[in-house]
Amino acid sequence: MSDIFQPYRMHLLLRVLCMVLTGFFAGCTSPEQTQENNGIVTADSSHSTAAVAQDNRKIILFFGNSLTAGFGLEPEQAFPALIQLRIDSLGLPYRCINAGVSGETTASGNTRIDWMLEQPVDILVIELGGNDGLRGISPEETRKNLQSIISKAKTKYPAIKIVLAGMEVPPNMGQTYAAAFRKIYPELAQTNQLTLIPFLLDKVGGEPSLNLPDGIHPTAEGHRIVAETVWKYLQTLLTPAQ
Repeated sequence: MSDIFQPYRMHLLLRVLCMVLTGFFAGCTSPEQTQENNGIVTADSSHSTAAVAQDNRKIILFFGNSLTAGFGLEPEQAFPALIQLRIDSLGLPYRCINAGVSGETTASGNTRIDWMLEQPVDILVIELGGNDGLRGISPEETRKNLQSIISKAKTKYPAIKIVLAGMEVPPNMGQTYAAAFRKIYPELAQTNQLTLIPFLLDKVGGEPSLNLPDGIHPTAEGHRIVAETVWKYLQTLLTPAQ
């Protein structure tokens, strides 16, 4: 099967380099480099370091691939930004950080998570594995990498809450492969006592009107549905301001 995300490999490398140079988290950036867009940290900020330091909200890190990044859309249309809007409307003390990188596999995510955990994280939403499935990577390899990400997060922050977003592969990958892949997420969630989203793209995957022409990435409307799906499970982990 052809590698659908091959064109974005260079984009992945450039984006990771950019994050390292500018500092993805607010605490790692200079006053000129940090801004919030609906709570999502981006570059080129006019906010002062003092203002960032006063932001004592808890951190929700959305760690994933192009689905989390909102490929093909504006940042504010991606589901993490939509969830930030919901959080703000309810007055909850949380700040969402979109750490989605197009083309990310569980292997590259397992490497990148070390750097992402250098800053405090209260809730980690893991959305990885889709690119593994499209490339036909062994389900056991995917499982091993996801377990490593989970273990690293729990070791770094024992009180962290983790949400695992389940994924599925297209039927053309074969029934045996699809069945083995599908089992990864509920089994990891049970073993590690995580909150499981059974299928991130529920009501979106396979719906032409809710996906871009590539048939893989959700449209803005698709992201609104994904945000509702994620919120259903995420909201149970949030606590009101003290």
